[in-house]
Amino acid sequence: MKPLRPYSMRDFLRHHYRHFNASTVVAAAQGWCDQLTAGNRMFLTLAGAMSTAELGLSLAEMIRREKVHAISCTGANLEEDLFNLVARDHYRRIPDWRSLSAEEELQLAGQGLNRVTDTCIPEEEAMRRIEGSVRERWKAAAAAGQRYLPHEFLYQALLSGVLEEHYQIDPADSWMVAAAERDLPLFVPGWEDSTLGNMFVACHLHEGLSLDTVLGGTHYMCRLIDWYRQATRDSAVGFFQIGGGIAGDFPICVVPLIAQDLKEEAALWSYFCQIGDSTTSYGSYSGAVPNEKITWGKLDSRSPKFIIESDATIVAPLIFAYVLEEAPSAEGLTQV
Repeated sequence: MKPLRPYSMRDFLRHHYRHFNASTVVAAAQGWCDQLTAGNRMFLTLAGAMSTAELGLSLAEMIRREKVHAISCTGANLEEDLFNLVARDHYRRIPDWRSLSAEEELQLAGQGLNRVTDTCIPEEEAMRRIEGSVRERWKAAAAAGQRYLPHEFLYQALLSGVLEEHYQIDPADSWMVAAAERDLPLFVPGWEDSTLGNMFVACHLHEGLSLDTVLGGTHYMCRLIDWYRQATRDSAVGFFQIGGGIAGDFPICVVPLIAQDLKEEAALWSYFCQIGDSTTSYGSYSGAVPNEKITWGKLDSRSPKFIIESDATIVAPLIFAYVLEEAPSAEGLTQV
């Protein structure tokens, strides 16, 4: 019998993850390391409910150690990391959530508990607390004739320290805190499809707040074009996609936009990996195989490409741990 020995995360994955989806996890993680070793950047996209799944426990360190250089996320992921930051003690976990009846769901709703799979987010302690802080910034910006992107208002709130008295987790485990401290480039397409987006529209309708106060998706695309142009001047950029939907579809289009619509030279994404459980099917964007992206001018035939058909809440932290252990930081790169 072989004696048991301690494993590093890298050694554990390489030893046990040898086949099928498991081997792809290792190959994709090593590919990320190879990108950083080559001096390239990595662009990350977050769909689903990754923030409520507390992905910040591993993602925050990836941001701090410069393994991630920009993020595209849904409005839900943007805000739900902050909800967890200020109201974690008031969350309720429902381990047997599959057995809930419609009546039990109605009881949760009556208690102001909004369920995301096994986790209930408290309306007052989380959503309304963040709304109060951000609403004041919306109003101040409108009064001053200023306009900001959605994430910039949240960065302002975090960096001001106004939320610190409400922290209920270690801020080191918040990916938004890490992002704000580094002024990480964020892109949040479709922000209006979020709790804060809904609240902003209500503020417009009830109080006359100008809709122009918060900039939108087209402004994000212009910002993304500028970022991608600068980022690819001295390096290539890889694309790591968690889930599907607009968080991934929006930013990956920046390459054909520059090349085909602006008629400029544009480097293709140098790496592609997607974690998701979307079934590959006719007409599915989220379930499209990577090679389909070649025809759209997004990837090269020689770009490393990986599809991991699994649960991102399981897979992503493993890949992050591998990268944090294995890869050198991209020191010396100009922040863009």
